[in-house]
Amino acid sequence: MSNPVPTFPPAALRVISIIDGFTEKFVILVAILTAPLVLANTIEVVSRYLLGSPTIWAADVTVMSYGSIFMLGASYALLKGAHVRTDIFWENFTPRTKGAIDAVCYVALFLPVMVIVFYMSLDDFIYAYEINEKSTLSLWMPVIWPFRGVIPLAALLLLVQGLSELLKSLFAVKTGQAFETHEKIEL
Repeated sequence: MSNPVPTFPPAALRVISIIDGFTEKFVILVAILTAPLVLANTIEVVSRYLLGSPTIWAADVTVMSYGSIFMLGASYALLKGAHVRTDIFWENFTPRTKGAIDAVCYVALFLPVMVIVFYMSLDDFIYAYEINEKSTLSLWMPVIWPFRGVIPLAALLLLVQGLSELLKSLFAVKTGQAFETHEKIEL
């Protein structure tokens, strides 16, 4: 008589599907931030090198849009398994062992750190809003609290995606099979 395949709670599978679906859709909004990044850099190059008149605002737009893309795209990178992993031994482990290691790391390290980053950066964001903090990168001096708000948002997105990844790790522990959502990225 063969052993029955362990089942995983359908509610947990739905949570994974909802979180992963949200992350897949949210990254489209993040990609829209490439437009001001490219536009600001193009205008700056034309203004500076062709017209001899650099802008006072392009540096701020570039830093804020690139920083936002980088931070807000981190949850998508986590979903796709694109974060760095040292795999000297990793490829030799069974899916169950990988799941157990990942589950421990998500519970003991990743999720607590994301909670701490969220609360600390939320406090910074609120303070920046209250004092109407401005950038000192250029003479334009735009308000910087919206950019500061990206940090707790990114931490929250990583926290939520981390919960999905934790559930996938628990799936591997329980079933002995990897929860396949990551694209294999080869360098």
